[in-house]
Amino acid sequence: MSKTPQKDRSLPFFGVPKLFPYVKQYKKQLLSMVVLGLLGSDVLLPLFQRYAINHYVGEKTLDTLPLFILLYFGCVVFMAVMNYFATFKACCVEVWIDRDLRNLAFDHLQTLSFSYFNQNSVGYIHSRVMSDTQRIGVLFSWSLMDCVWHGTYLIGAVVIMLIVNARLALLVMLVLPLIVLLYSIFQTKLVRVNRRVREINSKITGNFNEGITGARTIKTLAIEDKMDRDFVADTAEMRRTSVRAARLRGLFAVTMSFASSLALAIVLWKGGAIAESEIGTFTMFMSYAQGMMEPVRWIIDAISDLITTQVNIERLTRLLETESDVTDTPEVIERYGDSFKPKRENWEELHGDVEFDDVSFRYPDGEETVLEHFDLKIPFGSNIAIVGETGAGKSTLVNLICRFYEPTEGRVLIDGRDARERSQLWLHSNIGYVLQTPHLFSGTVRENLLYGNPDATQEQIDRALELVSATEVVARLEKGLDSDVGEGGDLLSTGEKQLLSFARAILTDPKILVLDEATSSVDTMTEQKIQSAIETVIRGRTSIVIAHRLSTVQNADRILVVKSGRIVEQGTHRELLALNGYYKELYTRQYEDEATASVLG
Repeated sequence: MSKTPQKDRSLPFFGVPKLFPYVKQYKKQLLSMVVLGLLGSDVLLPLFQRYAINHYVGEKTLDTLPLFILLYFGCVVFMAVMNYFATFKACCVEVWIDRDLRNLAFDHLQTLSFSYFNQNSVGYIHSRVMSDTQRIGVLFSWSLMDCVWHGTYLIGAVVIMLIVNARLALLVMLVLPLIVLLYSIFQTKLVRVNRRVREINSKITGNFNEGITGARTIKTLAIEDKMDRDFVADTAEMRRTSVRAARLRGLFAVTMSFASSLALAIVLWKGGAIAESEIGTFTMFMSYAQGMMEPVRWIIDAISDLITTQVNIERLTRLLETESDVTDTPEVIERYGDSFKPKRENWEELHGDVEFDDVSFRYPDGEETVLEHFDLKIPFGSNIAIVGETGAGKSTLVNLICRFYEPTEGRVLIDGRDARERSQLWLHSNIGYVLQTPHLFSGTVRENLLYGNPDATQEQIDRALELVSATEVVARLEKGLDSDVGEGGDLLSTGEKQLLSFARAILTDPKILVLDEATSSVDTMTEQKIQSAIETVIRGRTSIVIAHRLSTVQNADRILVVKSGRIVEQGTHRELLALNGYYKELYTRQYEDEATASVLG
């Protein structure tokens, strides 16, 4: 099970400290961005207004006007330049943080075990990597700059007003406790409703992804109306929750704006005495009191964004802190490297002996034990077939051999050593795996084949295609090996994708070859060709074949009959038939079903 630490929902500073290790490399850029924003503040402009009215209007003289104009325009130009560079820095920081967090999240996903992807939908994971990181990038750029620009104005205005007229300034500042009170009331509610918005958004993204990837199944089952109803129901819930969040934010903004407007009312009420003596000072207070309204609105939005982004921070850091169920020890990484920095010079050659030593296993998200005190030896060069009914534990054996999961108890030995004593990449680099449901990556046929061996020559590619009878498939394509296969290989038939997946596995020149129902998606004639090719390909390799069609494994060196996580029978095809046991029952039943289907067909 993914080891996700439980977190306090009310993280200090909205969980931002959790991100410091990931953004600390940009501390210089963030600091320079803040300094530029401070220097670009227009908090001093009302002082120019005060001087101009008191001196040029009140005293009726223009003696310093040239210098005043020079200083004023110089100040405006200086602020414009500072804000330009601050804005440029903010743009860069947003893009850099987005890039780094997405790379970090994607790389971390590559290290997680199968159980994480079994427990979390594609839409959920996609939202973590794309949406959450984008909002965090905005937090450290534009939200931060809004706080700097408008926070500087507010603080500067308060300081200047205190210096000029402390009594009137203190009256204006009476609104601050009201703002703090309102903030504390709304913060908890906004966090809760925005967290729910993000959860529903992830659900909608996942359903949308299923609606696209499962379009063929939806049409064949004629469930368009059900999918539409479910999607409409989810979006309706999203609408209701989003409207509630918008109302809360709107009410928050209105009440906070009302509080800031009180400052202007106080100046108008108590500023009469100042107006009689210094009209410039009075207008300065008016400008500051009125000018405080816009920064307060911006800061409210920034705080609201920060509250909203707290949810994004929680979810992203939860992903980054999730530990894989299958990990290499520090000692193994030190010697063999990891998936991104392998130390291939230290890798021993894999021979191909596999052994289960008193292995017990249950899946991380389940309580039922699949294997219990299981023992098995597969010598190098063996052609082993694993058969049994659905749910018998056939794929579990392969998952443990490939170290996609770790045994709950016991050991899986590769060449006589515990598989955990060497790196996952070392093992996976020596395994060729053909899945029951083939998957091709977007790109050309050639690019997909080269995933198996980036250094493969044209001769090796042609040989692999010929072995699995895929030469004709490539020949039918308009551009041959340079033909695009589409997203997930959707431009090809399932059988064609299976053949190319098989060729890709062979190109890796694996010491252990795993075929998981590899011929289930091809026609009978192609299946016979692949079976013939397998006999050539498996020489000098340990091959493990999971099969549903028992007719495809009759030539295996040994057939393991699995039932309820245990090997109940094993031997050659003829030996098992002679036992008149479970295997013969399966074989007879399947033969009768196929014969009946052939007649009815």
